[in-house]
Amino acid sequence: MRYTAAEHDAFASDFNRDSLVVLKNHFPRDKLGRWREAFQPLLEAQMQIDRDDPNRGAQRFYVTLPFQGLFADPQIYEDADVLAIVERVAGPDPVLCQLATDTPLRGSDYQKWHADTPPLFPETRSNDTPSFQIAVNFALCDVGDDNGPFETTHGTHRMNRQDAVDGIASGAIPCHRYLMAMGDVMIRDVRAVHRGTPNSTDEPRPMVVLGYSRRWLHRPEVQIRVPQSSWDRLSPTGKRLLRFNPVVPDDQVATPTESYRAFAY
Repeated sequence: MRYTAAEHDAFASDFNRDSLVVLKNHFPRDKLGRWREAFQPLLEAQMQIDRDDPNRGAQRFYVTLPFQGLFADPQIYEDADVLAIVERVAGPDPVLCQLATDTPLRGSDYQKWHADTPPLFPETRSNDTPSFQIAVNFALCDVGDDNGPFETTHGTHRMNRQDAVDGIASGAIPCHRYLMAMGDVMIRDVRAVHRGTPNSTDEPRPMVVLGYSRRWLHRPEVQIRVPQSSWDRLSPTGKRLLRFNPVVPDDQVATPTESYRAFAY
């Protein structure tokens, strides 16, 4: 563990105020470089599938990663500092429910301002609840101004989404662009209003997302298909994190369809 309990508390306080925190230089660059090499053929395969209907907008692709081989790395999804912060903001005993990537290419555009999940109780028109769904993001390359940095807002995770969008349009709510070195880790509340930006370079910009939910929350639009051989090697912590995901024969690990495109708010 890199940080102390007091530092975890401070990160959680900043998260609750802003909707996110960034751990600088947290994951090893050489490890993420190997992830990038293994990711490239998965991206190329998804591009063929979605050639006429990109699943996240023009030249932007959502690709689920198989939970096997180097992608099933407990040093990543069981990282003690990440879990300490997740548990402080989203409660103890969380569930790991998502392992995927978002990748814009040259020709991508600005996404509409959106949130990744609706409020727990939409009929109240209030989003002012504690966090219940967390995204842990890290890029497989350095992210600068020209290759699709993440743009977001601070504090809108507990606002009505339309009020937040209106505030962005009027200039009342400032926007923040996050440039991330490969190895930086962002922990964010997916309710915050944000958008992807264009990649104007010739290189893909893969951003990994690990999704963690409160222990009682099931999100039907995302899952991790855990191959039996990977399940058999999991630590007790790993089995607890992945307890609500399907365990499948190794030859059935591929996700049949990508459905996450329908769940942006």
